[in-house]
Amino acid sequence: MGPGGNSSGQAGDTSLRGREAECAQLGQMLAAARSGESRVLVLRGDAGVGKSALLDHTVNSASDMRILQALGVESEMELAFAALHQLCAPLLDRLTAIPVPQRTALETVLGIRSGAPPDRFLIGLAVLNLLSHVSEERPLLCVVDDAQWLDRASSQVLGFVARRLLAESILLVFGARQPGQDLLGLPELEVAGLSDLDARALLDSVTPARLDRRIRDRLVAETQGNPLALLELPHGLTMTEMAGGLGLLRADTLPGRIEQSFLARIETLPDETRQLLLVAAAEPLGDPALVWRAAERLGVRAGTAGADGLDGLLSIDERVTFRHPLVRSAVYRAATADDRRAVHLALAEVTDERLDPDRRAWHLASATAGPDEAVAAELERSAERVQARGGLAATAAFLQRAVALTTDPARLADRAVAAAGASLQAGDFDAAGRFVDVAERNAQDEFQGVRALLLRGQIAFSSGLGGDAAPLLLRRRHASSPSTWNWPGRRT
Repeated sequence: MGPGGNSSGQAGDTSLRGREAECAQLGQMLAAARSGESRVLVLRGDAGVGKSALLDHTVNSASDMRILQALGVESEMELAFAALHQLCAPLLDRLTAIPVPQRTALETVLGIRSGAPPDRFLIGLAVLNLLSHVSEERPLLCVVDDAQWLDRASSQVLGFVARRLLAESILLVFGARQPGQDLLGLPELEVAGLSDLDARALLDSVTPARLDRRIRDRLVAETQGNPLALLELPHGLTMTEMAGGLGLLRADTLPGRIEQSFLARIETLPDETRQLLLVAAAEPLGDPALVWRAAERLGVRAGTAGADGLDGLLSIDERVTFRHPLVRSAVYRAATADDRRAVHLALAEVTDERLDPDRRAWHLASATAGPDEAVAAELERSAERVQARGGLAATAAFLQRAVALTTDPARLADRAVAAAGASLQAGDFDAAGRFVDVAERNAQDEFQGVRALLLRGQIAFSSGLGGDAAPLLLRRRHASSPSTWNWPGRRT
């Protein structure tokens, strides 16, 4: 559930206090989907403002509908089609209902079969037709939370689908702090802070002693009516700080304040419980079995870790769910580098190398403190696999990490050229330029140097610096002349 989330949404509940208009609009969209009309909505608002609570309310109001959910996870942004896999995994038994070319394309990007990178148009059509087929049996609600952290490939496909829904009995709702470019232009509902009246009532409901009116009003003003901040900030303050307003002297941002409040609660938990939270924060799938196996490798006992409860910060049922993404980020950022590496190593060890080699490679890379040729080679192989599935950003991410783990100059130059090329294809011109620099510094022969120079010209052309491209390409032609070669190891 989101902050204070619950299913009723009545005015008397603190969960969705002041959200009657938003709940009514979502209710109308559910009714439209039930009657055979498609609807799309992007809930946009700051961290903690209540988007997840509204999405939870929508899910709880749709018990008669089929529900599919996906969650954008910051650590998965480089893994192509990760969010799409979450959304479509429950429907894999229905793939035979869509045309063969579309089915083949979707099976390829979901890792069910191998093949050449499929056309993105076919993937979009496949998802659109799959959802349409499922909605014929029962109205369908698709919920995608934290859409600002969707991997680019999934974001493109879901944006394509959202723009083509017509009369399929589908409601597709996104929650995002700031929608990415693939969701721009879709119907939006801005979720703002609560009114002063509702914010004061919510604050009073979680404050054990009556606050001075001026202090209360300042809290409401500084939080801008953000519900999560109003619910969480009192946890990090003593009654003296609350009463005197001393807790308001912090100068950090609102998300930072909320994270500090969560951290204050986390610090009071037993060591094994904190370790369990860190494992859950580093494991993006939300798989309880995987989390517990990794935790056990680190000496965490299930009975001990959960004995005193998780203070409402984490729930482990059929899926591992943090109360809010800021809890996840607070846990992960507060951990030491050694602790994070230990957790990623444990997760790599319990991840099936046959079923999920790419995620295993990513965990291994995150567990590596220094150069490691074996892990770099694993990342290269992962880059090849995700490139075959059409994941340009993921390919670049794997290759960039491989460069960081490489020391041999010749391999470093080759991997840097590959990383630069993949970054260019993914549209990240700054990263492409940085890795071309690495390639040029470490080039060991003519071929590596010329490849780097050629890429630099392509980057200049693609990034709009067309005037710089021609001189660079002329340099490449000049550099290709044997009379100009003067590389280390050249035979004279």
